[in-house]
Amino acid sequence: MSHDTDKLIRQLSLVAFLMAERRALTARDVKGNVEGYSEMSDEAFARRFYSDRAELIALGVPLNSQRDEFTGEELYTLRSENYFLPKLELTDDELAALLTGLHLLEGKFAYAEPLRLALQNLALGRKGFDELSGETADRVKVSDPDYSPELAGRLSKLEAAISKQRTVKFSYWSPQRDSVSERTLNPYALRHDEGVWYVIGSDLGDEREKTFRVSRIRSDIRFATRRERDFRLPADFDVENHRRRSPWQIGELAGTARVAVSGDTAWWVKRTLGDAGTLENGVFETEYAAVAPLASWVLRQNGRAVPLEPAELRGAVASALTLIRDRHAGETPAIATAQPQLDLPTADRPAPPVAPERFAVLQALLAYLLAACGDAREAELDADELAERFHIPREDLQEHLSLLNLVNFGGGCYTVYAELEGGLVTVDKELYGDVFRLAPRLTPLEARAIRLALDYVGPSIAADSHTTLDRVRRKLEETFGQFELAQSEPRDVEDDRPTDEEALIGTLSDGIEQHRLVELEYLKEGEETPTSRLVEPYQLMRELPYWRVHTWDRNAGDARTYRVDRMRSARLTDKSFEPREGFDPNYLRDPGIARVWYSPEVARWKRERGALPLADGSALGELGFKTEDWIVGEILHDRGEAVVLEPGELRKSVAARAAALLRELKVSRVRVS
Repeated sequence: MSHDTDKLIRQLSLVAFLMAERRALTARDVKGNVEGYSEMSDEAFARRFYSDRAELIALGVPLNSQRDEFTGEELYTLRSENYFLPKLELTDDELAALLTGLHLLEGKFAYAEPLRLALQNLALGRKGFDELSGETADRVKVSDPDYSPELAGRLSKLEAAISKQRTVKFSYWSPQRDSVSERTLNPYALRHDEGVWYVIGSDLGDEREKTFRVSRIRSDIRFATRRERDFRLPADFDVENHRRRSPWQIGELAGTARVAVSGDTAWWVKRTLGDAGTLENGVFETEYAAVAPLASWVLRQNGRAVPLEPAELRGAVASALTLIRDRHAGETPAIATAQPQLDLPTADRPAPPVAPERFAVLQALLAYLLAACGDAREAELDADELAERFHIPREDLQEHLSLLNLVNFGGGCYTVYAELEGGLVTVDKELYGDVFRLAPRLTPLEARAIRLALDYVGPSIAADSHTTLDRVRRKLEETFGQFELAQSEPRDVEDDRPTDEEALIGTLSDGIEQHRLVELEYLKEGEETPTSRLVEPYQLMRELPYWRVHTWDRNAGDARTYRVDRMRSARLTDKSFEPREGFDPNYLRDPGIARVWYSPEVARWKRERGALPLADGSALGELGFKTEDWIVGEILHDRGEAVVLEPGELRKSVAARAAALLRELKVSRVRVS
């Protein structure tokens, strides 16, 4: 047997022994009775037992210890009532909605496997939850631009390193330096911001806390040592201190900027940038560390934001508009030959399941086998269905069953005997098997997977269960509060009102399901006041970090897609509609294509999104777009370092828009003065 298999048997048997005894036990009791320890020397036992205890506690197993006041020995206890999943009063609708979340995220979510295990435990013993409905998946699509099997593998490796407090090494590509270097990191936490995963920890190269984007890791993630533990999490570490700030606020703050936002744009700024500053009388005040990123944001608003102070910000915007105008009014830039992207090594293969995940699989599998027996001594299960349910390769099923057969309570008392015979798994429940019949408590990894799923598709889950998201979230937090499910400031406990986003998604979801027209009050990009739109809603899309709805717009007489964060309101009318036969709700159906040249100043960031690197350090890319307002805003955002090559009409539009904004900026300067 492998080292990992020996450890899993040892840890599960330790859990079984401590729960079965119902009394405080010494380390000597453990060494003499638990599978895998008795053959060890005292020194090896002390090392392994300490390591196993630490790992089990990190997995959420409530293993307690206290010193005997008379003998001075350490005494260990594990109460079954603390080990098993507390009763969670989820209604059938709420549980079905959570399972729908898993269905939506399958194959697009880095934490899909621990989410599956968590929801499987929540549904253990509940009838009618084996099959997931595909109806919601037809109405909601999820797109995560950062997701890949490689990313999921890296996150699993980092989760293992964080839980075990192990130092890791990896190669990392820095866009600032445009080079790959070896990093050694004590990883403290993972953070998900705006659809992007980051790992936070102490970089041993320069001995300070740093944040690394996981998708920029360019090698396998390796443990740096063979030790059981390399570091301890600093007592003052707070992951909230590393919340991703607005781009212009990264670094040491240099001052406060004032930006005028016109018309109803003020409402949108308050909704989306409330954490970055304050808004009063149409002026957005925000602290800044760097002027250039703030100038990019101002330009992206395409005239709906005008810089007031400092003068440096106004100058940066004016210089950028001048460069944009000149580069689009004159000849197109000379294009260098293509250069293969040799400096970015291919990503490593996805990592196999890590120990925390495998431990959870075995826990859940054991509970399921015993629950299948019920009050009887034996049960027969279909092997293919069992393998599919737990996502175990069919050829590995017997290995998992054999491992469970070795889990024991000490003294020759085992938990279960399960054997694969042809297409059937026969289960024989041992004398004390009922101890594990209930679902185990969720591991921190599983609880985190539920929290992240709620963050990804929570509003659609809430709409599907016809209850507020907060109600489901609060039940989970009350039960699993020690895993810090909440990421944002909690609302009043008595307040069951949905958030703005949740209410909008709920209305749109009802319109899709019931084929009813929805009236939107919508602030379009490039406009200062909202307009009223009457739409036939067809499909919601979670395109991280935004929600979009694909519709047929009755006002425009054409397909339109609207971003939910730009909706002031959505009202479900009493008028129904017949779905249009053959209607494709893809908002980029027949998109326009802009061919864009990126200067060396920004090319290395654009290469992350697929732009072709050129020999002189620049890059070529293609942008799909549905409206001219959107693509013009994208080009303005890059402050003249992105130049449209074709179509020619778009080049003229960008040049004209930059010239107009430059004139307006000069006029506003006179007013400010």
